[in-house]
Amino acid sequence: MTATLPHYEPPSLSERLRHAQGMTRPLMLEIIEKACRRFPSLGQSERTARVMRLIDVEAWADAALALLELELPLWHIRRIAYDEGEWHCAISRERELPDWLDTAVEGCHGDLAIALLSAFEEVQAIGVEASRPSVPSVRPAADPLYEPASCENFS
Repeated sequence: MTATLPHYEPPSLSERLRHAQGMTRPLMLEIIEKACRRFPSLGQSERTARVMRLIDVEAWADAALALLELELPLWHIRRIAYDEGEWHCAISRERELPDWLDTAVEGCHGDLAIALLSAFEEVQAIGVEASRPSVPSVRPAADPLYEPASCENFS
């Protein structure tokens, strides 16, 4: 009889953020490694160096905000609120729209930096799922037997 070992799958980044007690340097570096697309390609520009300096001094909330600014330039902080021991952060592309029209992405956690990065990770996950080609698609050619007709009553 042979026993098969269960396949171990490490927790996803969003699960790690949800279950984290607080932000740590290894967790922040893992987020940069797994969720950031622009950060590695920029090399040591001033903005990436700023993020690394903030990580070095453990200014987690400032580092999270700088990472959001670097990675998601079209997204803006819509709301940061503290309620019953949890931080609630919402980011959206259209900050000036009313709440009921906007589709904001939210993250919440007891730690402000993790709440911000949870929303960031959610946006990155949405971007991967709904990736669009860089070139717009072309409509298929109309059926040659199709001819538009006017339905107006001109009498």
